Parts: sequence; structure tokens; C-alpha cells
Amino acid sequence: MKTSLVTKYNVAGPRYTSYPTVPYWNLSTFSKGRWEDSVIQAFSESNTSEGISIYIHLPFCESLCTFCGCNKRITKRHDVELPYIDQLLKEWSLYLELFDSRPIIKELHLGGGTPTFFSPRNLTKLIQGIFKDADRAPEWEFSFEGHPNNTTKDHLQTLFDLGFKRVSFGVQDYNETVQKAIHRIQPFENVKQVTEWAREIGYTSVGHDIIFGLPFQTLEDVLYTIKRTQELMPDRIAFYSYAHVPWIKGNGQRGFKDGDLPAPETKRSQYEMGKDLLQQVGYTEIGMDHFALPSDGLYESMVTKKLHRNFMGYTASKTQMMIGLGVSAISDSWYGFAQNVKTLEEYQELIKEGKLPVFRGHMLNEEDLIIRKHILNLMCHQETSWENPNQKFKELQSTLAKLSEMEKDELISIEANGLKITEKGRPFVRNVCMAFDLLLQRKQADKQLFSMTV
Repeated sequence: MKTSLVTKYNVAGPRYTSYPTVPYWNLSTFSKGRWEDSVIQAFSESNTSEGISIYIHLPFCESLCTFCGCNKRITKRHDVELPYIDQLLKEWSLYLELFDSRPIIKELHLGGGTPTFFSPRNLTKLIQGIFKDADRAPEWEFSFEGHPNNTTKDHLQTLFDLGFKRVSFGVQDYNETVQKAIHRIQPFENVKQVTEWAREIGYTSVGHDIIFGLPFQTLEDVLYTIKRTQELMPDRIAFYSYAHVPWIKGNGQRGFKDGDLPAPETKRSQYEMGKDLLQQVGYTEIGMDHFALPSDGLYESMVTKKLHRNFMGYTASKTQMMIGLGVSAISDSWYGFAQNVKTLEEYQELIKEGKLPVFRGHMLNEEDLIIRKHILNLMCHQETSWENPNQKFKELQSTLAKLSEMEKDELISIEANGLKITEKGRPFVRNVCMAFDLLLQRKQADKQLFSMTV
């Protein structure tokens, strides 16, 4: 890949886990009442046909990783576990009051923070509490994020017995200099042990997360990390660019200087060479930044065009509704988004008062729904179509005009009623989506809101 393409298209842009993206939500049209109405509508339309998804945010970590942009609370006190679980179950009960039948849960994901901060016993209480008034879908997929340093065999066995078949471990990088910079000291032996435990127990999908573009990280560091990862051959790999967003309050990314980060050209080389290595040993690129073996469900969903993307990232199937439980979690009814309050104290107080702890959101209009579908198509299938008149929008021709330069660079192919991203253009899928992002085009921000696309 020519360096000029990296330079040309390396701009700040969204990662499109939603459309509209959070900074462009229209808060003035949102209310708790409208949100609850959209939940009632989405549940009645989709519960029996496809089920619902649940994301549970478990924010506690014992130490701060300085690469992380997630909402977390640093503490070594584990007496916070049970009160928080009680609050999560109370929030769930508030949603149950809106449903007219028992929910059928198709996907459930534990994220954080560090989900394995919680003891196996307390995680059991949480999951059993969720399913006291809910059922599993016939083909459910439950997953969680595990920290290799504190995930025990008991964690893995307990969650497996509760229905979890997929786990992802945050590896990031195996170089000690990089690990010290991001405050994540994690030996290969720890990752190897938890990976082998998961397979012995029966997990059908074990994933590893690897990040490129970290402070002090060289091309050789990335290649070394991937070669060590190949010794374990996880079923899927998230190989993604470090999102440097130090302006977001409290995310810990002030622990190193901007000058400590690899240059954009180096980052792209890290990605390209890493991608080549992964493909040489049998991994296929899935959507953006994800790779899977042909035996993994994510690969199958790509082939059958069932791949979906939401606030949990890429998922193997779509549900119209995703309920986010916990501090800062985001819910999606398809017709609207709602985010919970961001501090534990606010969350606890609202739950205590018996109120849904949402503080902002966005209700999607007709245009939003059309653009959302195009961006989902591009992010999941590398193509989109406007052959159906319902998928056309007023600014379509001006959108295509914005993409003419990318077509000249052979990153996309524009046809009479559709668009396809070429193999050469896959690393620039975010840039393609940005041309369709009408809110981004209309309301260019006066300050940087997103990480760089490269």
C-alpha cells in the first residue's frame, strides 16, 4: 500500500458501532417516555422472532490500563461486587415491567472494566438473577471478556456451566516496554494457561485482542506478538488500532506523550504485515479489525451475510433490541438509543429511586434508519445497495461525489445501484462510511471527537 494513501485518508472518524454516532445524537428529541415506548414496540416486534441481546457493564478494575478508553472504576475493594449486582438486577426488573411476556435472550455479553474482577459466586448470582424471569433462545451466544491475569479456572467453569461458550482475552502486546507504558504487565504464560483451560472446559470460541499503534510499539513488537499468538491459534482475533482519545475525561490516556506513539505510516505497516501473517496461517478478515478461523461462528456469519455490528462490536447475528445494563451502558431499540449515567454514584441513586438510569439518547427518524442500514452494510458486508427505492436518500448523489476520489484510488467500486469496497479499500471502510454519515457532513465539529481512522 502506498504511503500517500495512508497520509491522504488518515483523518479523525467514528468506529460506527452505531448510527447516528453518540456525538451527533439529537438530545432535544429524546425523553425517557419516548425511550420506553420504543422499547415496548421493539420487544413486541422481535422477542418471539429473534430474541433480544443484553450487554452488562461491569466497571471495576484493580489497576488502570493507560490505553483504555472505557468507563471504569479502579478499586481493590471487592465488597463493591454484591451491591452493584443488586443494582443491575433492579435495573433489569425495570425493563421487565415494560415487557408483555418473558424475554428470550439470544445474546448476552459481560464487558467492562474487568468482568473477572467479580468472583465466580457473584457472577452466578448475576446470571441466575437475569434468567429468573427470562429464557434462552434456541441458539444463544453468551460471551465475556476475561483478564488473563485474574481469570481463574473456576471463573471459566462457572460461566460455562451458566451457558457461556465464548470468551475473549485482552492480550494487547507481549513486549515488556509496551506493557509498562500501558500499565498492563501480562506474561505469555498467563494467556496460554487461560486459553488452554477454556478449551479443556469446552468453550467453542476463544478470542484474543491485539492492539497496534500503542506507545513505544515497533513493527517488530507487533509481529512478535502475532507469532506468539499463532502458537495458541485462538478461534478469533480482534486486531485493532489503538484509539488515542486523551481528551475524554478520566480515561487514563495522559500516561504518555503523543510523540511516544508510532507514526501513521508505521501503524499502517503494523496492520498490513500483521494482517498478512494472520492470513498466512488461516485467518480470514471479518468486517473491520476482526479475524476468524473458518471453524468460528463469526466466519460463518460473514459468509451467510448475518454479521451484525452494534455497541458490543461485531456479533454473529442481529437482534433488533439490545438492552445495556450498568453504569454508562448504551441500549438500542433500533428506533432509539439510550445511555445510562456515567458515574456509579448517579447510577446507584437513580436505581434506588426506581428509575431507569438513562440520561441521554437519540430517537431515529426515517433518514437515520436509511443511513444506519447503509453504514451497517458497509461495516459488515463491505457493500451496500440502493436498488430498493426505500434505501435512497436525498443526498445520495452528493455522497457518491464525495467518494469519487476513493474510486479513483481503487478503494471502492461504484455501480448503478450500489457500492462495493475493494480488497485494497478494506482498511479505509471507516472513511467510506463517513461519506454516508449525513450528520457528520452537516455538522462538522470544531474540535476533534474521534480517533484517527489509520
